[in-house]
Amino acid sequence: MIRSFVPILIALSMALTTGCISTGGFPMIGGGSAGSGVSYLVLDTHSDHILNATNHTGRRPIASLTKIATAKVVLDWAAATNTPMSTVATVPPSAGMIGGSNPIGLGPGDRITLRDAMSSSMMASDNLAAETLAAFVGNDLLRRSGRGGDPVAEFVSQMNALAARKGMSNTRFVNVHGMEGPSGGGSSSAEDLARLCLYAIEDPSFTFYTSLTSRRVSYDRQGQQQSFTVKNTNSMVGNQRIDGIKTGSSPAAGECVIITADRPNTVKDLGDGRKYVKPHRLLVIVLGSGNRFGEATGLLNQGWQAYDAWLNAGSPQVPVDKILKTY
Repeated sequence: MIRSFVPILIALSMALTTGCISTGGFPMIGGGSAGSGVSYLVLDTHSDHILNATNHTGRRPIASLTKIATAKVVLDWAAATNTPMSTVATVPPSAGMIGGSNPIGLGPGDRITLRDAMSSSMMASDNLAAETLAAFVGNDLLRRSGRGGDPVAEFVSQMNALAARKGMSNTRFVNVHGMEGPSGGGSSSAEDLARLCLYAIEDPSFTFYTSLTSRRVSYDRQGQQQSFTVKNTNSMVGNQRIDGIKTGSSPAAGECVIITADRPNTVKDLGDGRKYVKPHRLLVIVLGSGNRFGEATGLLNQGWQAYDAWLNAGSPQVPVDKILKTY
C-alpha cells in the first residue's frame, strides 16, 4: 500500500540544481523590450549557467503556468504506480464550477483518457482537463492510503510537496489550473519555475505533450464520441527549434510564457575511437509581460549570443552567483 506519495516522488526525482541567483539584467536584442515590471530568466540547461535575469526572485501570480506542476505530479504518479496514460477518467462535478478555458467543451460526467486530458491541459490550457487529472490521481492516492478527503486538495498538496523538494521557496499552489479566485491564485518566481522546468524536461513523457503544435483528442459523452483538434497556445513551438513549454495569462499575472529550445549537438572526434558530444539547450522564462512572444524571442536570441560568447571563451568557470545551486 502506498501510504504517502511523497516518497514515491523522491525516489523518482532526479537531481535538480536550485538556489538563489544574483544577476543583473541587460538590454534586450532581437525583438521586444522588457518593461520594468517584467520578470525574466535565461538559462543554459546543461550547465545551469544564468545568461540573463531580472526581477527573477520575487513572488508573483503565474496563471496557467501552474499546469506544469500539475502535469509533472500526474506523470510521476503514473510512473510510480505503473498506470497507463490510456486509463479513462471521469470529469468530476468540481470541474463544472471552475470556469475559464474549456476548449473542447468538457462537462461533468464526460469520460476521457488521461493522455487526452493531459494534451488538452498542457497544449490548450484546458482548466477542466487539469481538474479531471487532479481528481483522478487524488482519488487514487487517497484510496491507496486508506484515507478520505477532497481528492483535488490532496493533489494540490502533492504539487506543493514537489515544490518544496525542488527548493521552490517562493512558490505556493492553491489549485491545479491557475485560475485566480477572490483570494487570489497560485504564485511563484522565475527562479523557482526554472527549477521546476529543469526537472520536468528531463522526462520525455512531459516533453511529448509540450512539443506538439496540435493533437487530436476525444472523449465520451453518454456513449457518444466527441473529437477535437487541440492547438498549442504556445505559438512559438516549432519555430527556432522551440519545443515547449507553456503559456499563461490573467489580469494579475499578465502575459507569461516559458520556452525551451535546442541546437544540434556539437560532436568532436577525440582521435582514439571515442567522440565527445556536447548538447545545447536554453530555457527562457517571461512573467508579467505585455508582449510575451516578442520578449521571449528577443531573450532567446540574446541568450544564444551570450552562450556562444561563453563557449568561444573556452567555457570559463561561471561565478557562483550565476549558477543555480544544488540543494
